Formats: sequence, structure tokens, C-alpha cells
Amino acid sequence: MPLTREELLAIEAKAHEHRRTIIETTLCAGSGHLGGALSMIDVATLLYSRFMRIDPEKPDWEDRDRFIMSKGHAGIGFVAILADIGYIAKKDLEIFNLTGSKLGIHLDANKVPGVDASTGSLGHGLSIALGTALAAKQLGKSYRTFCLLGDGECQEGAVWEAAMAIGHFNPPRLVTLVDRNHAQIDGMTEDVMPIEPFEDKWRAFGFHAVTVDGHDFEAMSEAIEAALDRTDKPTCIILDTCKGKGVGFCAGDYHWHYGGITREMGDEALRDLDQYYESRVAAIERRGAE
Repeated sequence: MPLTREELLAIEAKAHEHRRTIIETTLCAGSGHLGGALSMIDVATLLYSRFMRIDPEKPDWEDRDRFIMSKGHAGIGFVAILADIGYIAKKDLEIFNLTGSKLGIHLDANKVPGVDASTGSLGHGLSIALGTALAAKQLGKSYRTFCLLGDGECQEGAVWEAAMAIGHFNPPRLVTLVDRNHAQIDGMTEDVMPIEPFEDKWRAFGFHAVTVDGHDFEAMSEAIEAALDRTDKPTCIILDTCKGKGVGFCAGDYHWHYGGITREMGDEALRDLDQYYESRVAAIERRGAE
């Protein structure tokens, strides 16, 4: 079902709120994985706004949908959502990744409610997602599993072992998403270790593969709905994104995979994000007036 204008505006506002939280949390922590958090926050916001069937009052509810964030270093973005939903207290973000905090830079599923898997050692999330999806089938459960990978992570062999198994078993209600922001810690992905032709690789493992704009909520929503409806083969949705989206000094720059910012840089980032959000809203308003 297409997003209504009201739904689209609400999701845009929520994603903007989460982006600002990422900046403020980075300032409190002293540093963080800004680039990858800002590139994945749109799809994560969409999932938790429209698709995820969860109950923050019952984080261990057996029938909840699962979200496996395989690119665990983007936890500074994920905690913005967890705090907003109510899994964790917003004040806890002030001590993110500091001594004594339960919120480590890679979130621990044993310590943080709402986190379905401890990730960060890249390449493992898709195998975990396969396990949760197969468990649902074995137990007769209807919950869905969404797994978000990074594109640099897809240089890991374990990702393709999992893909081979998923293509074979084709577990129901499993959606694979890749944050294709084209950059990783040491450079651009195609310079460090090329992964193209990316769609063809997933197809070779038995997937239906599609690439959409990872900052277009309508395109992502349509692709996710189609993936959930498909039964003949698993789906991989490749999200074409920009590392550091919305912040001028780090947008598209692999050097901002991880880093610290000063208060002045944080204020600049927040101003950039406000302008970015205003442009997004204006575009929606223009379309509505046509």
C-alpha cells in the first residue's frame, strides 16, 4: 500500500529527529560511526515506523519481528530509534559508549532491549537472520526477519555462505537489505575491493535483487512490500545511499566512517540537517500541489 502524504511527512520528520539525535549522541560520546549511521537511518526509520511488529513493553515477545543490523558499527543510529520507541531511556544516550554504559559502540543483545543480535564483527548478521527465519518456519510462527548489511561488509565470505543457504532454503518472510553507501573505513568500496556487478551476484545465489534509492521512503516501502509478498525466491534490496547523508562536511566522504566532532562541527551538522529536512518537506509539498 503506497504511503499517504501524511505518512510520508511523518516518516520524514522522524528520520530528521533521529539524524539530529545521532549528532548529539556523537558529541556526548566523543566520537562515533557517523557516516554509516546517517546512510542507514532512513531505511531503519521506515522499518520501525511502518513494518516492524514489536511491543516495547515485551522486548522478548516470541512473535515480534526481528531486525538484525549486521552492520553493527551503525549502532549510534540504531539507539536513536530504540530510545524513541521506548526500549531504552533517552538520557542513556548521554553516556553512549562511555565507561559503565550498557550502550557500547556495538550494541550487546544481552544488555540492550530491542536488539535481536550482537553484531559488529562483520559478516555474521545474515547467517543469524537465516537462523531466525528458519526458526519461524519450524515453529509455525509468522514473524518477519529484516537483515541490514553494509556494502563493505559484503566483501566478507561469510555473507555469501549465508546467501547460498538462503537461496537454497528460501525461508519465508526474510528480507535482506544492503546499505550501499559506496564507502568503507579505508576508502570507496570499488577501490578497496570491488563488489560490482552487485545485483548479479545476489541473483547468482538465487535471490530476486533490486536496487532502489535508499533515501526515498516511497521506493523503499514499495520494494519491502514486494519482498514480503514474494514466495518463489528470497529478495535482496540494495539501497543506493550516501555515507553521511545530510551533513555537508561528511557526505560521501569515507574518512567519516568513524570520527569525533567538536561542538562547533556539531552545530554546523545540525544546521545542515535542518536545511536538508526543509528541502525534503518542500519537495513533498510541491508534489502535492501538482
